[in-house]
Amino acid sequence: MESITLQMAQRGVITIPKSLRESYGMQPGDTFTLLDLGGVFVLTPRRSEIDQIADKIAAQWAEDGETLETMLRALREERDRRGS
Repeated sequence: MESITLQMAQRGVITIPKSLRESYGMQPGDTFTLLDLGGVFVLTPRRSEIDQIADKIAAQWAEDGETLETMLRALREERDRRGS
């Protein structure tokens, strides 16, 4: 476990080091949860549920050998089959 010293800037801003932001894919606008455990702070990234669901779908597609192109082709074929 690595210990990093941070300094609070004006208006309470604390910068997360670039190496950590890159390692965890943090982007401007991301949300976080801050827990106060009696003076010990725990900061965790909080991804939206939509992003988590999209990642699960993408992983399942990859496991099944599917791509966005094959899924779109299947949707077009089904639409054509139904005459829509």
